[in-house]
Amino acid sequence: MVDDPSLVLAAVDQVPFILVVCEGPELRVLTLSAATRSVLAGREFRGRPIREVIKDLAGQQFVDAYYDVYRTGEPVNGREWRAHISAPDGSVLEMFANFTITPWVVDGERRGVIGIGFDVTEAVRQRHAAAEQTASLQRRYEQSRDVITALQRELLPAGLPVLPGAQVAASYLLAEADTAAGGDWFDAIAQRDGRIALIVGDVVGHGVTASGVMGQLRAVLQDRLEEGAGIVEALAAADRFATRVPAAHATTVAMASLDPVSGEVSYCTAGHPAPLVVSPSGATRYLALTGGAPLGTGGSFPIRQDQLDNGDLLLLYSDGILERPGRDHPSSAGELAQVAADSAAGRALHDPVATPAERVCSQTVELLVRATGHTDDITLLAVQRVPVVPDLALEMPAQPDQLRAARRRLAKWLGQIGATGEDVFALQHAVGELLANAVEHAGTDPEATVTVEATLTPAGVVLASVTDVGTWRAPQRQLNRGRGLALTAQLVSLLEVDHTETGTVARVSKPLSRPARLLDLTVAAPHPARDDEPEFRIVEQAGDDEAHVRLEGPLDLTTATLVHRELLRRSRGGTVPLTVDLSGVTHLSSAGVSALHHVAGHHATQAPLVLDAAPGTPAQVILELVALLPTR
Repeated sequence: MVDDPSLVLAAVDQVPFILVVCEGPELRVLTLSAATRSVLAGREFRGRPIREVIKDLAGQQFVDAYYDVYRTGEPVNGREWRAHISAPDGSVLEMFANFTITPWVVDGERRGVIGIGFDVTEAVRQRHAAAEQTASLQRRYEQSRDVITALQRELLPAGLPVLPGAQVAASYLLAEADTAAGGDWFDAIAQRDGRIALIVGDVVGHGVTASGVMGQLRAVLQDRLEEGAGIVEALAAADRFATRVPAAHATTVAMASLDPVSGEVSYCTAGHPAPLVVSPSGATRYLALTGGAPLGTGGSFPIRQDQLDNGDLLLLYSDGILERPGRDHPSSAGELAQVAADSAAGRALHDPVATPAERVCSQTVELLVRATGHTDDITLLAVQRVPVVPDLALEMPAQPDQLRAARRRLAKWLGQIGATGEDVFALQHAVGELLANAVEHAGTDPEATVTVEATLTPAGVVLASVTDVGTWRAPQRQLNRGRGLALTAQLVSLLEVDHTETGTVARVSKPLSRPARLLDLTVAAPHPARDDEPEFRIVEQAGDDEAHVRLEGPLDLTTATLVHRELLRRSRGGTVPLTVDLSGVTHLSSAGVSALHHVAGHHATQAPLVLDAAPGTPAQVILELVALLPTR
């Protein structure tokens, strides 16, 4: 083999794992092992950049990893990453892989990149199957997960409205699914004027108390918005509630009101991250913060305006998606924008059935969290402007052989407007019963026709009518007859029948909704332990002045009480001027924000309070967001 390099290459080619060797800045592929070629069947690879060879993985973070390794010289390791790979026949192969991508160095110079991986799909699936059968998982599921899941489902919307000109989706992921319910919530409310109100909020802390307050705040906002209130009026009502209920203090809210016809958006960020807009071209932009303050902190709720074009997607989210371990806000916001754009365009995980809004809400969370884990609840709410589907208008001969075609046309129309399979089933059967009655009313008249009309209202309700020319026949007490109207009434929310000597009009209505997703990423999204988090400290600045301090380390749920107590002690309850430098704070959670707001409240009418943080630090971003620092 020493004398014949071809034997060495043949041996390398037969290694029983994925092997990719790339050369140069473009990372052109020199060789793939036989195992790799079997996974990437039918592809040209020699001399081609790796981004072209595996372009179907472009939105799944694998391609970027190769070029990041060449650029930085630092290896990248992945464990059980899920990948969707396009096969030559057009199907999509799902696999899980463990891999390492390392620099290829020759004589001290970076030559390229080498990727080595193992297909662990079968092992992952076997472990999943075994885990589902274990008694411990069953006990865990019964004792905690069921309770928390039920609590979240009861307090959050049962579904999202299906509306003309807009597709809405949402997802939520608990921070500690086995031990604590959270305080995040979302809502999408169809208003009287045809606009859609979209809300994402975040109550400080976790546990039953936070969930209970979340449910109350959601009820307050929902009641005001359904009565026709605008953003300011609705938030003012929630703000009054937050001033009376201590657990609601410093709750953050992002609220937007969208006119799906014109695309006009009004919004307010009450201490909450700014919404993200994703265009069909893949361009992204964050809306400007409005400067609103968290609830119960004495601030106001300024409104800004924006415009969504057809196909644009608006994403509201809680800060848990940004405050992931090892990520600062600027880089995390950039990742969110990129992954959301890839998910919306279908460039990430393969899910052709889901709408772009649904892909953004589910895939964005999975792709971002699997690399970093997460320490807080994550909630996403998306709406995309889409063309309004024309109303259904169908005229058919009053003949029994026309019923099947009419039901198919109705089902197709319902699918186009976004109805779920359950709603399609109910309306198809209800209208089918009315059609059958209409055909019977027409009798033997060969010229008789039946008309079916259906529309989706701005409130998310399907109104359908069946009109015939014939004689009304009251339901008879006969075996196998007279039950159509009774069945129809059970399938829809309203049934009306108007009949005269010349004909009958039967009308039904049914609200449409699509479910939000309670995500479970416990397998795909590990929670890695962090060993780089410094201990929390309160450091007195030069001169031994206890009213001039610097905070260092994480200001979170575990340290917020200490900070609240210590700062008020040093300022004598707000009567002595206090300066706090937060530049050294590595993580500023909502509990920490609440503590600072409480301290600021004590100083509001007494001695000055100065909160400061260097530009670009985690504290500066959060303090500006929650109106404790002026917007730069």
